[in-house]
Parts: sequence; C-alpha cells; structure tokens
Amino acid sequence: MQKLVMSGACGRMGRMILKLAAQDRSFKIHGALEASNNELINTDAGYLFGSQALGVSISDDAPSVLKKADVLIDFSHFSALPKLLQAAVKTSTPCVIGTTNIDRPMLNLVKKASQKIPIVQSPNMSVGVNLLFRLAELTSQALHEGYDIEIAETHHKMKKDAPSGTALQLLEIIANARKKNLKKDVVYGRQGEIGARPKGQIGMSALRGGDVVGDHTVYYLGDGERIELTHRASSREAFARGALLAAKYVAKRKSGLYNMLQVLTLQ
Repeated sequence: MQKLVMSGACGRMGRMILKLAAQDRSFKIHGALEASNNELINTDAGYLFGSQALGVSISDDAPSVLKKADVLIDFSHFSALPKLLQAAVKTSTPCVIGTTNIDRPMLNLVKKASQKIPIVQSPNMSVGVNLLFRLAELTSQALHEGYDIEIAETHHKMKKDAPSGTALQLLEIIANARKKNLKKDVVYGRQGEIGARPKGQIGMSALRGGDVVGDHTVYYLGDGERIELTHRASSREAFARGALLAAKYVAKRKSGLYNMLQVLTLQ
C-alpha cells in the first residue's frame, strides 16, 4: 500500500484523485497539501470528497507531510512547483506532476530534480489523450505539406490559462514531426486582413465556456478531404485514474524523467 500525498488537494482534480485513491486498496491517503492562504487549511481532507474524516489534515508544510510518503501527485498552481520539488528531493519522494502552464525554466527545474528522484510529468494524464499524442505524431509525419494543420481546444469558463497544456503538448509534437519552428511557424488565433495562409503554418485556437472538461481536435485540411483527430473528456475521472496509474508506476522507478506513454507501455 502506497502512502499518497496530494498537492492541490482542494482543486477539482485534487478532490477527484483523493476520492478515487480512497477507493483503491493500493493507496493510503497520507497527506493533502494546499497554499497557505487556502481557507481549508487544517481541516480534514476527507471532507473534500464527501468522505468521513480521514484523520489527515490539509497542510501547507510540504517537507513535513512528505517525510514518510511513498509518492506525491501534484495538480497545484505552477508557482508552487519550485518549493514542492525542493521538498520532494529532500525527502526522496517520487512525483507525478500534472500541473499545467509549466514554462521552459520551470521544466528545467523538473528535469534537474529528476536526476535525484523519479518523476512522471505530463500536461494530461488521460489514457485517450496520450494515445492522441501518438496518433498526431504519426499522422503529421505521414501527411505531406499539402495538408494544413489546425489545433483547436475547448475548456470550461473557469480555466485560467490558454492554450491548454495539452494543446501546447500537441503543438510541440506536431511541430517536431513536421520540423517546424514553434516561434516562426505557429499562429495563435487570427483577426483582420490576414492574407493567404502561409505554407507550413500551424494554427492554434482556444475556446472557453460552460462546464466543458476538455476537448482537443487536430485538423489536417487537404484539397478534397480532411482528417480530424479528436479527444473529448466528459469527466475528470479519466485524468484522475491516469494520475493514480502514474503514481503506481513512478513509485517503483529509479530516478529519471518519465512520461505517460511510458506509464501506459506505449513507448
């Protein structure tokens, strides 16, 4: 039984992961972490998902909570990641990082930490989305430049970042497959007199509204036909189950940086 600590415990994903972990005999909920200004600090984590008291208080003290933990899952705000990684390295705690909006300097911190502890890092833990990543790579390689590529993503109105981390991961995969430059060959939305579409350009669009959990589509638009690769999430449960699967995987690994394709044995 793995002693699990959830960072970002009060968020939507944190609550769902805790709920599923409580139903899984492979896990024991050992700790719940949140920002120090969260109003639920010091309350019992069981109340986050409608359970009876677990005897586990929500805390902002990562080093103390991680001391006897077996694995950490992080879905907190990206600004909390540096201190969280520092605590995980100090306590030798394997990590699953699902936090989005991680920029290049922050990713470098993750890579540096992975030299000392095992880390699974992915903007999306869903089995289906990670299959979409592989399909997008293969399709982008197979279809020639005569097929224009557009990426469109839709999320609920409360999502703060755009494009989504999943859409940005798709973009990076496709750009690498097509040998495109992320700065020169990508356009984010369009407005006004834009002229004819430049050859090889990749378009990115983000929609926000309602309670959409997450939709991602890659369009391959050719002359006379088009191909669409789409993943639609109807519940956060798919992401939560993937995160718990990653936690079981990473807890048994040596130090290093792993991805969800490795967790799912697709790579």
